[in-house]
Amino acid sequence: MGREYLGEFELVVLSALARLERGAYGASIHAEILDATGRDVSIPAVYVTLKRMERKALVRSAVGRSEGSSRRRTRNYTLTPEGHEAVQRSREQLERLWRDVPLRADEVGA
Repeated sequence: MGREYLGEFELVVLSALARLERGAYGASIHAEILDATGRDVSIPAVYVTLKRMERKALVRSAVGRSEGSSRRRTRNYTLTPEGHEAVQRSREQLERLWRDVPLRADEVGA
């Protein structure tokens, strides 16, 4: 992947996947995004992003089973080492950008 940076929604999806660790599937990633951000994204958008990230070798997938009583077949996703690195690199970049941003509106231009 080199120095390619993640887009905002890619970072959201991959961060949710990192929080869930192994065996995450589309619906659980969607729920994690909603829970962590309050953002109700579409499940198809999550799957499109996961497929794109799989082509970039940032995630891998395998057929598995969902958790809970239904135990239905799902496509489960995990971050690859390159995916973890991309999330970490994006986090560090955002932290550098935020380092000197005023936290209150009255601090701007003061």
